[in-house]
Amino acid sequence: MLSSKSAKQHLAKYLKEGLRYDSRELDEYREITIETGVSSTAEGSARVKLGKTEVIAGIKLSLETPYPDTPENGNLMVEVSLPSLASPEYESGPPGIDAIEFSRVVDRGIREGKIIDTKKLCLRPGEKVWNVSIDIVVINNDGNIMDASGIAAMAALLDTTMPKLEGDTVSYKEKTKNRLPISSWVVPATVHKVGDHFLVDLTCEEEEASDGRLTLAAKEDGRIYALQKGGDSPLSKEELDAMLKLGLASGKKILAKLKEVLK
Repeated sequence: MLSSKSAKQHLAKYLKEGLRYDSRELDEYREITIETGVSSTAEGSARVKLGKTEVIAGIKLSLETPYPDTPENGNLMVEVSLPSLASPEYESGPPGIDAIEFSRVVDRGIREGKIIDTKKLCLRPGEKVWNVSIDIVVINNDGNIMDASGIAAMAALLDTTMPKLEGDTVSYKEKTKNRLPISSWVVPATVHKVGDHFLVDLTCEEEEASDGRLTLAAKEDGRIYALQKGGDSPLSKEELDAMLKLGLASGKKILAKLKEVLK
């Protein structure tokens, strides 16, 4: 693998011509494929591929005690797993800093974007609510895990069917026709800065050359609900504005793809 400095110099030669290693435009995503219902044991699930990057998201619902500060709202938990089989860069053991960051960014977009109407998940205030657990597993990493994870989470939530409830007993073998109370659609879009250029959907090879990145989670109307900066390089106001503009445009394209698949 090239060093970070060598990777930047090598990619810079292509970017000067407005090209990337795989001939995509700077603002062009790889082919996005979305498949739902991939797990028979989860209440909702989805497989998402961005080129060679592949992730699977599964939704599990359970009855739990609500959080003390939100006694009338359902609970939400997000966890992204980076198993060693997905990349030689990953190691087995407790979640590393990348897995923690991916989990928090996906969680923040869902929570702050109010994708789920959590008040409708309350059975008895302060006592019993539905807990929504989103488990995302990276099957293969070829870059842009952040966006792939967020897309998979959104698709899996839309695929989720409520299990049958008898009193306080959940019958997981009997699903109802009721869906999760989804109130909006939000997906993340990540923009990287490489030299003087801004790119989306980087491969692993391209990520080695990244000076910095910005991930935003927004709705179609342009309202931004979450922001996360990565990388060591500072961003000027002009650079930040350009990255936000590209991120918003990319998010709209991803949402359009989701609606096309899940309509």
